[in-house]
Amino acid sequence: MFLFPEEAGVSSDGAPAPLAERMRPRTFDEFVGQQDLLAPGKPLREAIERDLLQSIVLWGPPGTGKTTLARIIADTTRARFVSFSAVLAGIKEIREVMQEAERMRRATGRRTIVFIDEIHRFNKAQQDAFLPRVEAGDIVLIGATTENPSFEVNAALLSRSKVFVLRGLTVEEVAGILTRAMHDTERGLGREAVTVDEDALTTIAMYANGDARSALNLLELSVAAAPEGTSGATGSGVRRVDKTRVEQTMQRRALLYDKSGEEHYNIISALHKSMRNSDPDASVYWLARMVEAGEDPMYIARRLVRFASEDIGNADPQALTVAVAAKDAVHFIGMPEGNTALAQAAIYLATAPKSNAVYEAYNRAADDAHRDVAAPVPLHLRNAPTKLMKELNYGKDYQYAHSDADAVTGMSCLPEELADKKYYEPKERGFEKEIKRRLDGWEEIKKKRRDR
Repeated sequence: MFLFPEEAGVSSDGAPAPLAERMRPRTFDEFVGQQDLLAPGKPLREAIERDLLQSIVLWGPPGTGKTTLARIIADTTRARFVSFSAVLAGIKEIREVMQEAERMRRATGRRTIVFIDEIHRFNKAQQDAFLPRVEAGDIVLIGATTENPSFEVNAALLSRSKVFVLRGLTVEEVAGILTRAMHDTERGLGREAVTVDEDALTTIAMYANGDARSALNLLELSVAAAPEGTSGATGSGVRRVDKTRVEQTMQRRALLYDKSGEEHYNIISALHKSMRNSDPDASVYWLARMVEAGEDPMYIARRLVRFASEDIGNADPQALTVAVAAKDAVHFIGMPEGNTALAQAAIYLATAPKSNAVYEAYNRAADDAHRDVAAPVPLHLRNAPTKLMKELNYGKDYQYAHSDADAVTGMSCLPEELADKKYYEPKERGFEKEIKRRLDGWEEIKKKRRDR
């Protein structure tokens, strides 16, 4: 009986399995990529081949070999092997398997290896059900996830597992997988009367974005859609797949992006840091990655508005106006037309002079507001609309700035215990250079008036 039904080369309804399933590697010799983890002599491969594997979490993008590794482990181990899908399994099934694993370990000393595909889809209660058996040594857990396990796997379970990070495959590695599929007469397309141009294979490999499964699916679809006797065919009845045919089949590239997952935070971080580093090219690229993948444009607009104040501030006060205008433009005309408004704002922010002085000023003031006892407002800054308030010296000694020739007085506007605090320290960049000149000048005026 197959632990994974597609291993038989047929689907559950008896039809041939998809090409990606038929070409799935069965041994380490067929495995492509992840050589930093699986080359001969590497610890993970050694543990698998010697059947000494401990609980692990395989974290990586789709199509990088997580499930394939589980299948190789299933074929290698002498332990009982059980496969779960987080989409289909419930807490009842989990508990039954855990009870059987405990019984088998006590009766025979034989371990159970439990493979959980998409472990990030299991809720806390489901993940907790594995923990006692992992701690007791009854099971070895293998979790596969496309999401950051730091956020998606229970801390207790994660602390008892080793995380291995699988990277996306290179274009060359994917192209090699496609070439092997074209020549494989047992599981691949080697018996098909079809030719695939080299540039077509390269196009598929680039489109796949490191995902072998996606590449093989596209190859299979392109071959199926190719008509017989196309121009340049090598013979009668032979189909040909060229770059144009591939482009027609794939139409539009599906970008790797999850609006609720780690890639969402990675790309918005890349956008923010590219703008901060005054790199307009990187900024518009990361922006396009988000927009084209379907990110909420108002989320992007909110981040641009935040950036305008946090990283530019008064070095270019117009930056906030531009960011808010982009938000209004997106709201007014919608998408996709609003994409250029977002791009205009991102490029403006990237090329504006930078200062985090406003951001730092607020943080310092907020720290004092939280740390110190709430200081009362000085009497001279209070309004006195009633007779009683005037009798209590509300507003006494207030100095009206417009009555002074320079519109500056020596009056302190902070609580007495904070009178010498400096929260806002403008940088020597952009418009803040002018602000600094003004503040320095006003400080001199205030000092002279206090010394009188």
